[in-house]
Amino acid sequence: MTTLKESLLYAFWRVCGLVNLHRDMINAKYQHTEPAVLIVTTALVTYVGQRVLCRLIYGEGFVPNVRRGLLASLRNLPIVRDYVHEQMDKIAVDVERSLNKCYAHCTFVLELPDKGWTPETILKRMAENDSLSHVEWKKGVVSGAIYTEHDTKLEGLMVSVYERHLRSNPLHSDVFVGVRKMESEVIRWCCNLFHGGPESCGSMTSGGTESLILACKAHRDYGYFEKGIVYPEMVIPATAHAGFDKAGEYLRIKVIHVPVDPKTMKVDVRKMRAAITGNTIMLVGSSPQFPHGSIDPILEIAELGLSYGIPVHVDACLGGFLVPFMDDAGFPLPPFDFRLEGVTSISADTHKYGYTPKGSSMVMYRSHKYHHYQFSVATDWPGGVYATPTVSGSRPGSVAACTWASLLYYGRDGYVEATRKIITTTRKIVDELRTVPGIQVLGSPDVSVVAVGSEEFDVFQLMDKLTSRGWNLNPLQYPSGFHLCVTLLHVAENVADRFVNDIRECTAEIMQSPRLPSTGKAAIYGMAQSIPDRSVIEELAHAYIDACYSTRYLPPPS
Repeated sequence: MTTLKESLLYAFWRVCGLVNLHRDMINAKYQHTEPAVLIVTTALVTYVGQRVLCRLIYGEGFVPNVRRGLLASLRNLPIVRDYVHEQMDKIAVDVERSLNKCYAHCTFVLELPDKGWTPETILKRMAENDSLSHVEWKKGVVSGAIYTEHDTKLEGLMVSVYERHLRSNPLHSDVFVGVRKMESEVIRWCCNLFHGGPESCGSMTSGGTESLILACKAHRDYGYFEKGIVYPEMVIPATAHAGFDKAGEYLRIKVIHVPVDPKTMKVDVRKMRAAITGNTIMLVGSSPQFPHGSIDPILEIAELGLSYGIPVHVDACLGGFLVPFMDDAGFPLPPFDFRLEGVTSISADTHKYGYTPKGSSMVMYRSHKYHHYQFSVATDWPGGVYATPTVSGSRPGSVAACTWASLLYYGRDGYVEATRKIITTTRKIVDELRTVPGIQVLGSPDVSVVAVGSEEFDVFQLMDKLTSRGWNLNPLQYPSGFHLCVTLLHVAENVADRFVNDIRECTAEIMQSPRLPSTGKAAIYGMAQSIPDRSVIEELAHAYIDACYSTRYLPPPS
């Protein structure tokens, strides 16, 4: 012990001696330098160094930023740049040609006509446009997207309510008082569904992404004004909705993705704890997450947030009108909402399993102290004080009214019964798929999503075959797979059985030669995951979006 202490003491004095030696050398070298020059130089070097470190670390993190920078530098080499641009231009044309082949016999109205069209002409052209899609979604072949069943009574009610509130705008709350009242009632209903107390509150938004952006904005500003956090970070599961990444991009919040358990696809809470820093403004858990339908361990995340004093957001956008009713439907769940003290905000889409028209979602808070940081208030605008609770200023009051009417139409008993049907159908599909040789059910299908993968063959071959049979499914990556989001349309007789039988038959065909190389779209999906430069995938996505806005038809090459 004495020898160790003596060694440490000797090392300490050696370090001090070296520090003093170099201090003397620096002082001797710059003793004739003007103090102003030293001050300015030090400030400049500190500023540049700080900017470089922020550039490297802020955003995706040090390693991804360095990798992205190196790949970008490589792509900017003249010979590489010219080749890549040439190939990407060709791919963009191919994407547009493939996506818009349905326009072969169409004409586009490229300029606003001088004279208005008659209602009959408008409706005729609208019918022509509606006929372009050949996906028979009314037969239940689409994953998610359309959540309600064919209820002509409900649809008639929606048309009537929408027509009555066609011109209403909640921004003018003193003019459209009825809409204001209906929106307030919907918010209170939803807060109560998620066991919010008397201080719970929230806002109606245009969809899940806006709900997530607003929750991130509220927690970012809460972190800044209450804790002085200048470089905000949020810690989210790798499976959390991409809307959080969008919020990070919009709001300049660093997004830290935490790995999930490869078997259950639930977030690893120990790794989430390790990702927390002094800049963490919020933790996130999904109930359930979109890719595999697994519910993250919300109780553990809430306890983690409570112990560190960090707000916790529960994203229930997908299952927000299933999970509150699962206990009554006979499928009990652990607490996931405001019953947990650490949960400070929740997002839930009414336009999914709430069966309201599209453009309706909810973001809720435990108390006003978080909700107020969501608001935007311009106090000095010459047009007056401009205060808005959401991203949009003007909003369609007709959507708020339809949401109010839809929830009243179903009532609690109606939602419990719909939940019972959907969860029963989902569990039936899962049980059947687990008996199919070569098929793997990914994650823990806790709610309404069934994710399918395979360790025996390229699962995108199976997805291609199912697409050729009329199914419209969601592809997944990391790991490869696809999923079916079960809705009331799949509850109908034979739809779930047809899905399982189609998978069974197609899988049997593939298993005859499971190692054959993939072709067509299956090969493209597989290749997309293996490309190290993700900016290439970004450019392909840009080409796809550009093609969606295209007003031309490109004939096949001769």
